[in-house]
Amino acid sequence: MLFAAGMSLLDTIDGSFMNFAYGWAFSKPVRKVYYNLTLTGLSVAVALIIGTIELLGLLAEKLDLHGFFWDWIAGLDLNIIGFAIVGIFFATWVIALAVWKFGRIEEKWSADIRPAGQSAD
Repeated sequence: MLFAAGMSLLDTIDGSFMNFAYGWAFSKPVRKVYYNLTLTGLSVAVALIIGTIELLGLLAEKLDLHGFFWDWIAGLDLNIIGFAIVGIFFATWVIALAVWKFGRIEEKWSADIRPAGQSAD
């Protein structure tokens, strides 16, 4: 019951956050592009981390590789990797928000957007 309650709480928090994030991102085209680039970059990074760890672990196992590096790879705890990935998600969003705010991305990229048919004159 405690697990189900915890998952329900986290799922509710996630849904609330995503509702806010989607509302913010899809209100303006520049925000949508920035959000999609950030999310895609984060997804690629996480996939590369997990894929590399799994591939190296498989190579170590199947080719019976030993040594400091291979023993370290074989001994990695995927639970710890999961916590590290959560940290990467958090750090990415903090950095992305800081870049958005202090880099004034919206002001820089929205200045050149005009409605269709309107000239630059």
